[in-house]
Amino acid sequence: MTEKNLKVVGKGYRKKDSQQLLLGKPLFMDDITTGQGTLVVKLLRSPHPNAIVTEINTAVAKKLPGVAAVYTWEDVPKQRFTIAGQTYPEPSPYDRLILDRHVRFVGDPVAIVAAENEKAADAALKVIKVKYEVLEPVLDYHTAKDNPVLVHPEDDWKPMVPVGGDNKRNLVSAESHSYGDVDAVLATCDHIIEHKYHIRAVQQAMMETFRAYTEIDRYGRLHVISSTQIVFHLRRILSQALCIPKSQIRTEKPRIGGGFGAKQTAVNEVYPALVTLKTGRPAKMIYTRKECQICGSPRHEMEVSVRLGAMNDGTIRGIKLYTLSNSGAYSEHAPTTVHLSGTKPLPLYTGNMEAYSFDTEVVYTNLQAAGAYRGYGAPQGIFAVESCVNELAEKIGMDPTEIRLKNMVREGMVMPAYYGHTCTSCALDRCINRAKELFNWAEKYPVRDMGNGKVRTAGIAMAMQGSAISNLDVGSATLKLSDDGTYNLLHGAADMGTGSDTILAQMVAECMDCEPDDVAVLSADTDYSPYDSGSYASSTTYLTGKATEMACEKLKKEICQVAAGMLGCSEDEMKFAGKEVCRLGTDQKVSLKDVSYKLQANSNNSGIVTVSHSSPTSPPPFMVGMVEIELDKLTGKVDILNYLSVVDCGTVVNPNLARIQTEGGIAQGIGMTLTENVTYVDGKPLEDSFMQYKIPSRQDVGILRTEFEESYEPTGPFGAKSIGEVVINTPAPALAHAIYRATGTWFRDLPILPEHIVFGKQPFYDKE
Repeated sequence: MTEKNLKVVGKGYRKKDSQQLLLGKPLFMDDITTGQGTLVVKLLRSPHPNAIVTEINTAVAKKLPGVAAVYTWEDVPKQRFTIAGQTYPEPSPYDRLILDRHVRFVGDPVAIVAAENEKAADAALKVIKVKYEVLEPVLDYHTAKDNPVLVHPEDDWKPMVPVGGDNKRNLVSAESHSYGDVDAVLATCDHIIEHKYHIRAVQQAMMETFRAYTEIDRYGRLHVISSTQIVFHLRRILSQALCIPKSQIRTEKPRIGGGFGAKQTAVNEVYPALVTLKTGRPAKMIYTRKECQICGSPRHEMEVSVRLGAMNDGTIRGIKLYTLSNSGAYSEHAPTTVHLSGTKPLPLYTGNMEAYSFDTEVVYTNLQAAGAYRGYGAPQGIFAVESCVNELAEKIGMDPTEIRLKNMVREGMVMPAYYGHTCTSCALDRCINRAKELFNWAEKYPVRDMGNGKVRTAGIAMAMQGSAISNLDVGSATLKLSDDGTYNLLHGAADMGTGSDTILAQMVAECMDCEPDDVAVLSADTDYSPYDSGSYASSTTYLTGKATEMACEKLKKEICQVAAGMLGCSEDEMKFAGKEVCRLGTDQKVSLKDVSYKLQANSNNSGIVTVSHSSPTSPPPFMVGMVEIELDKLTGKVDILNYLSVVDCGTVVNPNLARIQTEGGIAQGIGMTLTENVTYVDGKPLEDSFMQYKIPSRQDVGILRTEFEESYEPTGPFGAKSIGEVVINTPAPALAHAIYRATGTWFRDLPILPEHIVFGKQPFYDKE
């Protein structure tokens, strides 16, 4: 690990927007778009999972007081697009229309209503008369491929990238990867662990629902203010859907009330944008919680089949993985999420693994379309593989920490299942050893009878993720010297409440020898920000952070150049020293304020630099999670007593924000494991509110403790890697392990509910 002498990076500075939030200042989309004359936009939605609209009558609705317009499929462009926020050309096929006669899931839009107020919009929705030709739906993703019922029978279905899909087979994508002869290796193993694991399409449940405001600005352009993670991708999506040039669109994001990947998909922006273009008036659309639950952008439901081979001494020699993913009615993020179900768990066991294979298929069904959610396919695959490793350890009587130490990836190893990259930074072994000590693993791992049918025990899992998408994602930073000697930082990533604006300001402060408060940050506006792929794939700290660090070095050079001209010497004689620039070997110096004034008079320098950065690698952060539970065998109730996480995210830029990130991810992982259930009846999700859809509260997650075991990533800013997604990956396998220890039953279907524990089986896999 490289020695670090850092003054600002590594310290727990408060978030840039903390005071405004605490004081209740207007920061969010609905707070700052309060102009008069804004139309309320709502959607009439299909009650059927698969149907053709044969007739629609909007005459009565249009005559209601306060109703400005009603639009159907006849009023919108016929250009197919995808709402996946991905770099062009998007791997997600173009399979959507703004409105389509063919509705493909319960909640698919049938008509758009624009009204002066919400009451008038709701009244209009009630009097629109629609006749449907109801079609047989495809609801079981196991039978979707090559089903005679096609979710997308259209001829203009268009994949921009060859991902192995075929809409005439209900196939979104298919891929296959392998290394070595895995079947031959498995045939000579002492032990084979083989199971299927099922992970449901859980919701992000962010506090702020999907919402967007649109207007025609003073230059006649479409101006979109949206709670989004992807301002540049959103501009392209709207351009494609609305058939207008990108130059006529400006998109920006204000403060976001949570996203977790849901807002990497442009779920609702196109509808108010269409209304504004049609009427010339401002329009606003805010999803209800019910809409977020039934027609949002949840995690992809997946079935992950694992065949793991090992020797008596615990050496893992080969893994065969197959993932079947349910994309729902549309293809957003489907080809890419499924990829992570293999590329994240498999490299963890690079140590002794001789061979692997990884095959995937993603299918269409007539259910709510899935999208991006924190972890992006990795939680599904890691739940499956880590559960198999725990089962192997239990089978051969080996401590599950030792079996991981024996097989895990270590620094310097080549990872065949991770694009052949070399692991350039890894403290995973230290994470496990430190976790064992802090958690008191030797004492908590054994099953302890507490009386009254209650037992206590523990479980473990480890995980990795990535840091941006290698050879694709771009992070950029524009840094400007202001005329008072402070700095302005402009970037295109979206702070979703994670504090990325703050840590980027810390990086500037570290480089420029100033305080974070001396750095004003403006982010995510397509008119002002340099291009950035967006806030997803755990990219901001690693990619935009590195661009920021590089911009600082470039600006320091320019400042020294200007100061040298002021003193009549060469640039090589100048040294940047925070608030001033000094001439070496003399007592001559120039203040930053004087440099900034010089830039304003007879100068060929601007004091503004922009740097864009992309990386050929995506260095993984690593994590170990240990959980202690108390389980009541009579009721099946699982109480989490302690959850310890030890994280290697390289250099920790802001420990306070990193710890909050970790705790939030663990809470979400606990929810998807124990409480967040999704059930469908005739294609309609029943859990359409927080009364039915149970996300964990602070009281449900026990004592959370987070520690960091730093490595140094040479390609990252100040040695940093990502942390945003890896933290959600360990709760599911760790909890399933602890529940097995307490009950003697392996549960392979998430969530694991109390009734499953009481009866010792689950409906999805009791057949296995």
